[in-house]
Amino acid sequence: MAQRNYVGGEWTEAGTGETFETVNPADPSETVAEYQQSDEEDAAEAVEAAAAAEDEWANTPAPQRGAILREAAGILADRKQELTEELTREEGKTHAEAGGEVQRTIDIFYYYAEKTRDLGGKVKSASAPQTNLYTVAEPVGVAGLITPWNYPIAIPAWKIAPALAAGNTLVIKPASLAPAPVVSIFEALDEAGLPEGVANLVTGPGSSVGDTISTHDEVDAVSFTGSGEVGQMVYDAATQAGKRAQTEMGGKNPTVVSSSADVEEAAEIVANGRFGVTGQACTACSRAIVHTDIYEEFVEAIVEEAESIEVGPGDEYDMGPQVGEGELEGTLEYIDVAEKEGARLVAGGSRLEGDRFGEGYYVEPTVFADVENDYRIAQEEVFGPVLSVIEVDDFEEGLEVANDIPYGLSASIVTEDHTEAERFVDEIEAGVAKVNAKTTGLELHVPFGGFKESSSETWREQGDAGLDFYTIDKTVYDNF
Repeated sequence: MAQRNYVGGEWTEAGTGETFETVNPADPSETVAEYQQSDEEDAAEAVEAAAAAEDEWANTPAPQRGAILREAAGILADRKQELTEELTREEGKTHAEAGGEVQRTIDIFYYYAEKTRDLGGKVKSASAPQTNLYTVAEPVGVAGLITPWNYPIAIPAWKIAPALAAGNTLVIKPASLAPAPVVSIFEALDEAGLPEGVANLVTGPGSSVGDTISTHDEVDAVSFTGSGEVGQMVYDAATQAGKRAQTEMGGKNPTVVSSSADVEEAAEIVANGRFGVTGQACTACSRAIVHTDIYEEFVEAIVEEAESIEVGPGDEYDMGPQVGEGELEGTLEYIDVAEKEGARLVAGGSRLEGDRFGEGYYVEPTVFADVENDYRIAQEEVFGPVLSVIEVDDFEEGLEVANDIPYGLSASIVTEDHTEAERFVDEIEAGVAKVNAKTTGLELHVPFGGFKESSSETWREQGDAGLDFYTIDKTVYDNF
């Protein structure tokens, strides 16, 4: 039986009567699940259910809202092993990666459950002696959420939890390649006693469901994570309709490797940042920008790191498959482009075939050396395990190359020079800056977002910033 939408507190079927399937990227002959192929009418019904529940949920005391989030977190924790295996089957992550993502989701729900105790507003000093001056943080209203497949449970969680904590109702459309984890979140919310209509789930195409969520008159705020092309369309549609909007999109993230860096440590940091989650992270390191004094030594070390990674099904190996055939083909196309541009292939470069891989969407961890920063492979996002290594003469050139891209999401430096580290943090054009660490990996209680084409640069996600997006301040002058 097909998984159903969740609308108005009920599990429902799409009005179209049509469904679609997801497959196991490690074995595409295996169907993982079947979902509703919803359309504009289904999405509109979900939005209207959210609008109908808006006032009652907003007027529910915040700690009571937090109690439901806390209960949902406990339900997810009890199902952690099951959810880990589910995520691996549908998205392809290794068990270690999937388990970490599920735990992050549990932590996010617990975090925002506790944050509900801090909601309310701020008291300020008034000029007049009889005046009480304060602010009240009110929910924005109905939130429309559109989420990607690469972190199919954590990214929905860091949108859903703060939206609900702040008193908003919502509609979410998960990516069609991996909707199962969002279905599991809604099962937990339903079991936790979330009132009907407060949160609604609709699966289906972005062209119909996503567009309706972005433009419906009853939607007050839109939060999107995904590709730059789609994100810009969502942002334009939402803002033209007068809605609050935030988008987090792609990245072309650098790690600058200083002449003072320990080469082995730098190679390990870059490899973890590039090849983790099969390179399918918006914060993944795709460019290693390396000082000429240690360039050849670094190339040797990163090749050794890449070739040591064991690739195969996520329940057994270090790196899993790409999520789908389209993503695999896109990666292989960029590998071909890089070779034609003149980059030197030093590791990987091929689709993996054989008994272990079957028809799965596997590609070797791939490293290109001697990349020029104007090559397409150095400028365009490659959503797969492909690394470009770029040689620079000094720190200034390294910083210049790091910033010479349209994106600005995450960046790191590996150095033993504290002055370089401080300059890097000050001058890098990225929303996340790290010192002696991989570009991936985020704390849940601090803001996350990008610069330039990586983000709308309007609002940040996670931590208190996540609550800021879903609330609007009312200023009160009380002269009673």
